[in-house]
Amino acid sequence: MEYIDNLPPMDMMRSENMTFVQLIIPVESAHPAITYLGQLGLLQFRDLNDDKSPFQRTFVNQVKRCAEMSRKLRFFKDQIQKAGLLPSPRPASQPDIELEELEIQLAEHEHELIEMNANSEKLRQSYNELLEFKLVLQKASDFLVSSRSHTTAQETELDENVYSNHNYSDTASLLEQEMQPELSNQSGVRFISGIICKSKVLQFERMLFRATRGNMLFHQAVADEEILDPTSNEMVEKIIFVVFFSGEQARTKILKICEAFGANCYPVPEDMTKRRQITREVLSRLSELETTLDVGLRHRDKALTSIGFHLTKWMNMVRREKAVYDTLNMLNFDVTKKCLVGEGWCPIFAKTKIQEALQRATIDSNSQVGIVFHVMGAVDSPPTYFRTNRFTNAYQEIVDAYGVAKYQEANPAVYTIVTFPFLFAVMFGDWGHGICLLLGALVLISKESKLSSQKLGSFMEMLFGGRYVLLLMSIFSIYCGLIYNEFFSVPFHIFGGSAYKCRDASCSDAYTVGLIKYSDPYPFGVDPSWRGSRSELPFLNSLKMKMSILLGVAQMNLGIILSYFNARFFNNTLDIKYQFVPQVIFLNSLFGYLSLLIVVKWCTGSQADLYHVMIYMFLSPFEPLGENQLFWGQSVLQVVLLLLALVAVPWMLFPKPFILKRLYTERFQGGTYGLLGTSEVDTYEEPDSARQHHHEEFNFSEVFVHQMIHSIEFVLGAVSNTASYLRLWALSLAHSELSTVFYEKVLLLAWGYDNLIIRLIGLAVFAFATTFILLMMETLSAFLHALRLHWVEFQNKFYHGDGYKFKPFSFAALADDED
Repeated sequence: MEYIDNLPPMDMMRSENMTFVQLIIPVESAHPAITYLGQLGLLQFRDLNDDKSPFQRTFVNQVKRCAEMSRKLRFFKDQIQKAGLLPSPRPASQPDIELEELEIQLAEHEHELIEMNANSEKLRQSYNELLEFKLVLQKASDFLVSSRSHTTAQETELDENVYSNHNYSDTASLLEQEMQPELSNQSGVRFISGIICKSKVLQFERMLFRATRGNMLFHQAVADEEILDPTSNEMVEKIIFVVFFSGEQARTKILKICEAFGANCYPVPEDMTKRRQITREVLSRLSELETTLDVGLRHRDKALTSIGFHLTKWMNMVRREKAVYDTLNMLNFDVTKKCLVGEGWCPIFAKTKIQEALQRATIDSNSQVGIVFHVMGAVDSPPTYFRTNRFTNAYQEIVDAYGVAKYQEANPAVYTIVTFPFLFAVMFGDWGHGICLLLGALVLISKESKLSSQKLGSFMEMLFGGRYVLLLMSIFSIYCGLIYNEFFSVPFHIFGGSAYKCRDASCSDAYTVGLIKYSDPYPFGVDPSWRGSRSELPFLNSLKMKMSILLGVAQMNLGIILSYFNARFFNNTLDIKYQFVPQVIFLNSLFGYLSLLIVVKWCTGSQADLYHVMIYMFLSPFEPLGENQLFWGQSVLQVVLLLLALVAVPWMLFPKPFILKRLYTERFQGGTYGLLGTSEVDTYEEPDSARQHHHEEFNFSEVFVHQMIHSIEFVLGAVSNTASYLRLWALSLAHSELSTVFYEKVLLLAWGYDNLIIRLIGLAVFAFATTFILLMMETLSAFLHALRLHWVEFQNKFYHGDGYKFKPFSFAALADDED
């Protein structure tokens, strides 16, 4: 035990030692102190005003100002994106400015931009109206041809052309009578011209027909130019229309329908000379407006470009200032209202750095009083903080996704770094596929600096975050693939010749009769001659199934051993005596014994039936084993192990609740206080419960039920978890068989044809199946199964995962949250 205690601590095995500290900060030093602590990022503040709403806190006005500045900066960013400009990725070099000065600058820029946008919108609206008017004049003139004589003949011509010849240019000539009052009064034919969106024209025409009961003539033509919609900022295709009708009531209805459909109506004179004169005026005004719009757009882009140079720096500054004031709102004023009091957690190694930062804040603020920093005792459990690097971070995230470790609890990530990619490789073992994964991982790692600064999609971000997990998974896959001797399901004689040979030169009976052994066993991995032999599948099934049980029992034993180190670290002798010991005995009396039988059978080459041995160990423990006996004294050993397993169950269930009850009674009813300084009553905590210390009522029934549930869960879990590790065999077999199917039934089948096109198609199908099914779907499947084995089968033996993460106030974390 002394040797174990003297071992050097492992970096990630236990979370960092934390301490609860209190800060007493003079008001004049508060802002620089919190700023320096944010730059350091090693102090997690505790909210001392959690009973107050955000609007009742001290620095609420400053937070509102920062929020308003953030809104303005978001407005600038949207305007830059709408203008098609790119904000500067790196902040421009500019002397530091105060928040008040920045607030004034942002207000001026916003006012200037809003004014420019309003003017530009008005000019754009005028430009659109003139452009529509020009298009209407051009198209309507095709419908209207000057003619001032023969009124009766014109009416006849209108009837002939409208109802028989659809020639709109001829029918429009009848409308010239509108320029003559006496003719208009006689015939009553009038028209309205305008423009409408193409998507609405069919409904518009139908509504006009119904409203006038068919007493109208509708002409339409596609506009030569698309018009910019100011609301959506997109180019819209429009239709020019002319509606001929008779009567004032019809005119009122048509105008209302035009207004309802958003159609713009424009007056078109019937006189050709007036049309030409108006067209010239419209074109002149359009030219002037184009010039004005271009000048305004250039001025606006210039203003947005100058803002874009500083936008990143301003956003970072405002984000930091808001975070500082949010943190200051978590502090309390003392009774004199001259100091702010803050509390929080920090790692012990960071105390010196924090004190140095606080001293700098005192000097910079010219304060007469220094900042008081002292350590306090805490009732609450400290947060959990593991220092990780780029390599270990992904594995820690895998563990944290299940649950954050309790403070100072053994960290499964230390072992997950090796066991996770190894169990993945057991299911994925193929050194050809492993090389493909390795190349992908190396590409991601080689472009690490470039990709880490880019905004990636969700899938790519997940892949990039797990690049080092993918690296180890690929390396272990190559290793397991060499053991399985599979390269895209094809075996190779890498480590020498086979130990087996065919019975004759043709080797035709290899699959029916079998091979014969003529030399020493293959030096590494599976002999390539097993491929295609009669006993290939039974041999590989037996090998992988037994290997899965051995790996599962080993990993579950590792989890139980870690529970011992947890109990020893927290001085909980009850868990060692009445949890660790019976669990080890129970698991190894049954499945440890099974693992021993597997190893002995492999070493001796016995033909014993292990299914029969394990079943009759329970059904008939005293019957002789006969030909299934593997070693001397096996029958006696089985009886002893079965008795130990039966004793281990009540050993787990009964003693612990009764001992806890006795310890509680002695402590709170005048018992021996000194002997219980490190009592299990303190260290024993119910899962999912708050840390309760002072004189909580001991509920024996709850403790007993809790212990009973844990005991039953372990006993049943020992069986189900061992069976769960058989997924290693199942997925390995599925991966191997899928690879064989794609190789034999796709690639070899296509290669059997003496046709280049068929061979290329077969190669393309094989490549597609290998990439998308074996390298993507199978990788994801094996990854998820390895994840389950770690979360359920391994971690439930020792890992509570009911802690909470150390989340210090850090400016670096603000940038990550923004991304």
